[in-house]
Amino acid sequence: MENNRYPYSPIISRKPLTWPNGAHVAVWVIPNIEWFDIGLRQFGAGTSTEIVPDVRNYSQRDYGNRVGVWRIMEVLDKHEVRATVALNAAICDHCPQIITEARKLGWEFMGHGLTNSWSLANLPEDKEREVIHQVVEKITASTGKKPEGWLGPGLQETFNTPDILAEEGIKYVADWPCDDQPFEMKVKKGRLFSIPYSVGINDMPAFNAEHHTASEFYEMIKDQFDALYREGATQGRVMAIALHPFLTGVPYRIRWLDKAIHYIKGHEKVWFATGAEIINWYSGQK
Repeated sequence: MENNRYPYSPIISRKPLTWPNGAHVAVWVIPNIEWFDIGLRQFGAGTSTEIVPDVRNYSQRDYGNRVGVWRIMEVLDKHEVRATVALNAAICDHCPQIITEARKLGWEFMGHGLTNSWSLANLPEDKEREVIHQVVEKITASTGKKPEGWLGPGLQETFNTPDILAEEGIKYVADWPCDDQPFEMKVKKGRLFSIPYSVGINDMPAFNAEHHTASEFYEMIKDQFDALYREGATQGRVMAIALHPFLTGVPYRIRWLDKAIHYIKGHEKVWFATGAEIINWYSGQK
């Protein structure tokens, strides 16, 4: 089946992309702040259980909202980096203090479903439309601003998702990690851009699936950045750092995030930005 959402475009054939102040790389940091239903069996990223309640998996993730997220906030604020939250809208109801503090820090909020206990995959169109609309309304009411971006729980979509997102006024989607630059997607109405996300520089697979240590994840971030920084001298790149507070926010890992941000900050031609800032700049050059 042909993918009709975007055409093939080799990066070597594109017009050079430039970032503000001649930056080589636009870096965005994405804390996935999620809420899980203790009565369901899904705990995100392919983690499911036959045990209800699964106290171990539920509690580990709840640690992120109770403790881990505050460590990540402290590190990013120290380096004056504003994050883009992939937000389960249920957090607005269950953990409103996180919303309050993130707003103080100037963080952006993008939709990330209602809860990571279930995804959009295989939803009928009317139900998916209802869920996306509910997420947009809840985040808007809680944060005071309509979300401009979207990351599906588990990066899952239906064939209707991009069209529904565009109709809801969403400007960009992070579900398609197929490029190092943004690009415009084909939708029935409006405009929708894909923004580079990462399933590699992402603590969920790095720690839970590939069993890397925190220091190895730090080296992965450095190596990714070094390559993109070098390439970005002639063709601007985007680097995504995807985090989960229950993983990176534990005591023995947090200093490695601090070291990684410090390393990137040590380079002159870097633009730390939110997802919306990246897409607004990119679309303005189109």
